[in-house]
Amino acid sequence: MKQELEKQEPVAEFEIQQLLPIGMTIVVFGIGIAYGLNVMEDVSEDMTANSAAKNATLDGITAVGKFPSKLGLIVTVIIAAIVIGILVRYLFVRWG
Repeated sequence: MKQELEKQEPVAEFEIQQLLPIGMTIVVFGIGIAYGLNVMEDVSEDMTANSAAKNATLDGITAVGKFPSKLGLIVTVIIAAIVIGILVRYLFVRWG
């Protein structure tokens, strides 16, 4: 009996109630990026034109600014993975 308990592998369980915290995290992350870009823009305006610091800041703004455009794709992939996981789990329980 003790050996049977030791051989069981841990099972990752997911419940639909966990979608709300995931969604809120993504929204807060997007808002944080937006405010961060705003602060970086304000900082770059105070720098000397064509200086290394200003160029680095502008490059950083451009790089970070590309990430929010991919948030929709990231959310779609996360939701699809969750739905597929729920369906697979349901089908295994139903026919297993």
